[in-house]
Amino acid sequence: MNDDTFTFEAIVWEDTGGHAPMRFLDVPPAVADEIEATYGHRAAGFGSIKVEVAIGGSTWSTSLFPSDARKTYVLPVKKPVRQKERIDDGDTVAVRLTVTV
Repeated sequence: MNDDTFTFEAIVWEDTGGHAPMRFLDVPPAVADEIEATYGHRAAGFGSIKVEVAIGGSTWSTSLFPSDARKTYVLPVKKPVRQKERIDDGDTVAVRLTVTV
């Protein structure tokens, strides 16, 4: 594991505020603070940070997005990953996140 990789557990939650329900998890505040301090100056559109994520046997590329309402970064969890890993709303998952910016 390198300095760009973080591991943590988080709860998957549903956001119904958009056109279609999406699932996310919150990056723990200590991890979010470290990512912001180290990589925030390299953020892309909407303050997004490019990452590679692993949950269970699934790995994919995506972005973290800052959320003022939740006071952290949120990580989208794709439907194919949720299906393959049998993840439901409210489940706690182990996450390995590598910043790739």
